[in-house]
Amino acid sequence: MDLGIAGRTALVGGASKGLGYGCAEALVREGVNVVVMARGAEALDAAARQLQAVAATAPGKPFVKHAAADITTPEGRAAAFALHADFDIVVTNAGGPPPGDFHDWDREAWIKALDANMLTPIELIKATVDGMAARGFGRIVNITSSSVKAPIDILGLSNGARSGLTGFVAGVARTGLAAKGVTLNNLLPGAFDTDRLKGTLVGAAKKTGQDIDAIRASRQKSIPAGRFGTAAEFGAICAFLCSMHAGYITGQNVLADGGAYPGTY
Repeated sequence: MDLGIAGRTALVGGASKGLGYGCAEALVREGVNVVVMARGAEALDAAARQLQAVAATAPGKPFVKHAAADITTPEGRAAAFALHADFDIVVTNAGGPPPGDFHDWDREAWIKALDANMLTPIELIKATVDGMAARGFGRIVNITSSSVKAPIDILGLSNGARSGLTGFVAGVARTGLAAKGVTLNNLLPGAFDTDRLKGTLVGAAKKTGQDIDAIRASRQKSIPAGRFGTAAEFGAICAFLCSMHAGYITGQNVLADGGAYPGTY
């Protein structure tokens, strides 16, 4: 299927590895120009080289630009817009806050979580959505978490911050933007084989005293798909939500979790 977005330009956060990289690679394969951001310069440089290799064989040979900066800060966002001014696609992804016990989180921990996982996506939406509407096309995909549907006890910071973003997006998506060709959706990953998952498993092992390999095996067994997801398949879902074919999908929370969520709705 031709997704119809070759020649568009996307901003992808947290793209040096994991799900952010998966999204960036999927978009590049479709001929989308990308500006990728992450805090770690070395990992981002390596990711950019990999994406440039993909771009060399992609439709139109799209460009790949990158900047090592913290997109949760005004300076980091300015660095992104210095590389390209008008984005057709924005994939927000700043990495989740650490797991733990809510008794241990002070105000600073909460503010940091809100800045990264709620306020930064809102700032990026505010900075791009009007231009998208004026040009008649725009796709915003926020990488959130399956925890907004089924909260995870040790991820309270994430549960709270991401749920706030979810409510905000539900309202903004219904302000007439879809009629102007602009959609806003959240993409909710379940258990994907990333560094983030490894950190969650370590946290669970510390809390329960169980062996981490046993926790990993048990977690996989609990997923109807019988495995963890891959960054590549997550990226493919993201690319579809960014496509010309997804213009009738907006204000939605798209859950990708191998069937782990037990609810009907």
